[in-house]
Parts: sequence; C-alpha cells; structure tokens
Amino acid sequence: MSKSLYISEKPSVAQEFAKALKYNFKKRDGYIEAEEAIVTWCVGHLVTMSYPDVYDESLKKWSLTTLPFLPKEFLYEVIPDVSKQFNTVKALLNREDVTIIYVCTDSGREGEYIYRLVDQMAGVPSTKDKRRVWIDSQTEEEILRGIREAKPISAYDNIADSAYLRAKEDYLMGINFSRVLTLKYGQAVTNYLQSKWTSISVGRVMTCVLGMVVKREREIRAFVKTPFYRVIGGMNTFGKEFDGEWKAIEGSKYYNSPLLYKENGFKARESAENLIQELSTDFDNQGIIEKIEKKKENKNAPLLFNLAELQNECSKLFKISPDETLKIVQELYEKKLVTYPRTDARVLSTAVAKEIHKNIGGLRNYAHVKEFASEILETGSYKNIAKTRYVNDKQITDHYAIIPTGQGLAALNAVPPTAKKVYETIARRFLSIFYPAAVYQKISLVVKVKEEHFFSNFKILEQPGYLKVTNLSFLTKKTPVPGATQETTDATGNKPSTGAGEENGDNQEDVFDAEFINNMKTLKKGMAITVTGFSVKEGETSPPKRYNSGSMILAMENAGQLIEDEELRSQIKGSGIGTSATRAEILNKLIKITYLNLNKKTQIVTPTLLGEMIYDVVNASIRSLLNPELTASWEKGLTYVANGEITSEEYMVKLESFVARMTNGVKGLNNQFALRQYFDMAAKNYK
Repeated sequence: MSKSLYISEKPSVAQEFAKALKYNFKKRDGYIEAEEAIVTWCVGHLVTMSYPDVYDESLKKWSLTTLPFLPKEFLYEVIPDVSKQFNTVKALLNREDVTIIYVCTDSGREGEYIYRLVDQMAGVPSTKDKRRVWIDSQTEEEILRGIREAKPISAYDNIADSAYLRAKEDYLMGINFSRVLTLKYGQAVTNYLQSKWTSISVGRVMTCVLGMVVKREREIRAFVKTPFYRVIGGMNTFGKEFDGEWKAIEGSKYYNSPLLYKENGFKARESAENLIQELSTDFDNQGIIEKIEKKKENKNAPLLFNLAELQNECSKLFKISPDETLKIVQELYEKKLVTYPRTDARVLSTAVAKEIHKNIGGLRNYAHVKEFASEILETGSYKNIAKTRYVNDKQITDHYAIIPTGQGLAALNAVPPTAKKVYETIARRFLSIFYPAAVYQKISLVVKVKEEHFFSNFKILEQPGYLKVTNLSFLTKKTPVPGATQETTDATGNKPSTGAGEENGDNQEDVFDAEFINNMKTLKKGMAITVTGFSVKEGETSPPKRYNSGSMILAMENAGQLIEDEELRSQIKGSGIGTSATRAEILNKLIKITYLNLNKKTQIVTPTLLGEMIYDVVNASIRSLLNPELTASWEKGLTYVANGEITSEEYMVKLESFVARMTNGVKGLNNQFALRQYFDMAAKNYK
C-alpha cells in the first residue's frame, strides 16, 4: 500500500499534523506511522555546510596564501549530534511505499532550506512526488487547507535558490573576512588587550549592526550640549491657568536677532530676562487673541504587527529582548494561538480578509477583549476591511501580519505571564483595525502682548475610536477618554524630542476638564485674555538616543535608519538588514561574543571595548561592511532571486567578485600599527 510522508521542522509541529490527519498513528523511533501515512520531523537543521578543511586538509591552518577561499562546488555534511534522526528521515524519504512527500517545514526561506538540504543529502529521487505545504498558522483548519492545496515543490525553487545563496553568502564572507582580518589584525587586538588569542569574527549583517551601535555611541560621546532659554507667559482664562510660549516671529523686536538660538529660545539667560523686563514695564496684564485655529485631526489605528514591530513593542512595554519575543511568539504559534511569526508584512491578504470574522469570533472567548470582539461582529465593521489600508496583497511576500487565530485559547493557561501579555498585545492591535479613527480637535492660540506673540496649543481627544481597544490594562495605563492636554513645544516649535541635537524642553502635559474645553471653543479673535506673568525656562539640546533592543531591530529593518514614526516606517520600501527570522539571532550573537552589551533591565544596547576595536579594524580594512545601505542591497538581491528576477548564477558572480576583491584588498594593507591611536581613543572611555 502506498503512503504519504509528512516531514515537519520540529517534533511538536509533527504532532499537530498528526492530530489534524486523524489517522490511527503508532509511535516509532523518530516518526509515527499509520496505514495511510507517516509523519516524521527534523530537529531544526540536520545538515550544514562543511568547513574549508573538508575540501582540503591544508586549509585547516589559517594562511593568507589560501585566501580568498571560493570553492567551485560547496560541500555539505550531516550534523553529528542529529545524525540518528537524519538517518531515520533519509530512510523514510527513500522507502518504496512512500509515493508522496509533503514538505511541512516552516513556511519561509529557512524552512525551505532545511528540507532541501535533507533531500539533497538523502539522495531522494527527483521522480518522487514532492509537494510543499505552505501555511500561516497551525490550526487544524489551516493545516488541512495547506495539505489540500499543496503545490509541487518546484514552485518554490526560487525561494530555495535564495536560501542556498544566503547561506553561501554568509559562509564566504564569514570564512574569508574573519580569517583575513584575524591574520592581519588579530595580533594587534590581542596585544592591546593583553588577552588570549581570539579570532576576529565578522559577517555580512552582524558587522553592519555592530557599526551602527558604535557610531551611535561615538555620536553621543562627541555631543556638546547647548543651553537655551525660553520665555513663557502665564495665561488665565475661565479660571484656568495655562502657558503661552514666546516666539520671535515677524514684527517682533527680536525677529532674526543674533541673540536667538532659535525663534523661541535665546542663547543667554540675560537676553530672556531683558525681554521679560520689557514686557513687564507698564504692563496691564492683558493680552489680545490675535489668532485662533480649530481643526479636526483623525488618527487611524496603526498597521498590524510584523515580527520587527512586535519585537520593538515588547522591548518598550515589557523590557524583553527581541530573541525572547521571538521565542514567545513562536510558542504562541505552535500552540495555534497566533499566525506565522517570521513575517515582514503588516497587512492582511484579501483571502484572509474574507474569513476574518472567524478570528474575531474566537476572541469573544478571550476575557481581555471579548467586549470588543462582540461589538465588531454586532456592528459588522469587519465587512469592509478589504477596502482599507490593512489589506494589501502587494505588500505580502510569504506571509501576512501576525494576528490571533481565535483558537487554542485554553493553551494560554499554560504559558508564562509575559507570553500572556504578548498575546494580549497582539489581540488588541488586531481588533483595533476594525474601529474608527481617534478624533482630536486641535486648538492653536496666538496671544499678542505689546508687539510680541505667545503661542499655546491644545489637543482635545473627542472620540477615542480605536484607542479604547489598544489600552493595555495590564500596564496600568488609563483608558483614553475625551479630554484636553496642552502640548508644549521645544526650541524648534515642535513637541520636545530627544533625537540628535534636538531640544529637550518641558514635556509636562496639563489635563483640563470638559467645562474648560467647551469654554476654549468659544474664544474668538480680538478677545482679551489675562496674562499673569512671565518666566524663563531653561532647556538644553540632547544627544541622540542609544539603541534599545527593539529600536535596534527596527533600525535593521529600515536599513540603518531608526524611524520611530509608524506611518513613515510603513512607507519605507525595500529590504532591510537581515530578515525577520534572523535579526534577533544576529543581535544575540554580537552579545554572546562580547562585541555588544545588553542591559537586561533597560534593554539598552552599547558596544564593549572589544566591539569598538573590531569596528576600527573593519573601518580601516573592509569599510563597506559597515554600510547599512550596501548590506541591505545584498538582502534585496536575495529577494530578486526569490522573485525570479535574477538568476542564482548572476548573484554568485557578483558575490564571488566582492569577496575576492575585499579579501585581496586587505592582504595588500599594512596599517596594523596605525590602528593603535584609534584603540587608545576608544579605551579612554572604558577606564
């Protein structure tokens, strides 16, 4: 009797497939079998690329004469620790009664690579019927759909080619660059640190990430704070106090004055105090409203989570590392609670949108959001979701955004508290897209005192919209309710920021009651307003922020740019540094080899002295490895291969040329001793 063989990436996933198939399976050593089918599994990678000494024993010794190392044909080998399971899988793949092979490894580039290597090493005949199961969650319904709609594995050949190339790229750059830099500069690093001999570890992605952190740290050290002085007018209307901020606009005595730092800040306190003196002389405590603007502002719910966005959010909310977030969401995925986590998309597909009521319906059984899920179904707000920005097939490659399945809720009882919080965060973000925008009314007030002008801005939340869903109760945040806050500004006239060279001003927000809000709406141009006095507020420019683990992941996704604005991030096109599946792992590796430090309490990332020295070595030898845009371009090339836009051969020609050119370039350098001055500069900050 012929049988179908299902091969998954992990034993736990194999169990889910077995449950969905509902055959009378019996346990065997390394697989389970029924009359109709066999289910087996890998344990992650079973096969890996061979080290250079497998090609030639002489390559075991590192030498400049054997570099660059560019094999014409790559060799692979079974990983010793998992050889038993490999042999089991190999035997099953080649069994005569197995006529159909269903490839059920994770639905992504890495999962494709895991199976293809096994298939290659096991020598599975090409004549066998091999079908790829591509699923977005591990619910029974989705597993059965994936099996039913499985395509011939050849439909995924481009993705497989991309996976092989990614591994070859990391291998060639890692082997050649690590060896040539170690041979050239390793002794200089070891002597300076007076440590044991260690190799210099570099890579296509991780060295670029190291460079981003070191550059940021050095920007912070080099930053010189600049004080500035703002003049604030105390205002009073309807019995409430609020602030007005002076600005030197056209008509002011100080318009374009060299005394100004910016239009609303002086370079010296004395200048600010002189202005106050001028305003206070013969002053009747009255100002005139010269301008008042009232306008509505709608703020839509943010796009759904992809892995990078979720890692950033969890770093901020729960102070956990991207690596830990990935482990948590992977566990939630394997328990059928959420969809596939290693995704770059932040939208849903059209097909999923048609069935989305099922996900929402399941969440009626989840206590934290059941009222919202019920409301969405009752109002039918989900019906038009396909016409919104939250559904876009063009923005999806392998998988859509991370959303709750609405199933498997009983499994939440067995997960740790942090995992429960991560699930709630995902569920709330998901449901928020079915709610209307939050509606604000913004009131801008300009009060004229003598010939000078004071500006006040109020932002009034009139309708919370989606905000009532995204309130994270477990973080003790208050539920947004209609009310007003006064928005303070910095010396640019914007809300205070702590970016590079930005002004760090007063970020206090005063909350006003509903009566005051309604009264403010009645103010009109030409009305008098009470000015109770003037004061000087000192501020200072602040250095750029250090990366935390979450913002580091976002910066990697956006090719080196830390873009905090969600709307702007959604507009960024092209591949970033690394992939959703590898970014946390790369950051983790840099910490493990002590090039970076991670403060577990704050999640702040900083370089070590060794990390800074490695940066200086690379900067003096293969500087392009530190370029985020160039590193991202390699990832973009892999995407082109996956999409069938360029061939593997075209990509390999460029890759080998780059590796050879960079390696030979380093061999010709003689700048080891010149690096000491840079090491000295870095070391000053670690004494």
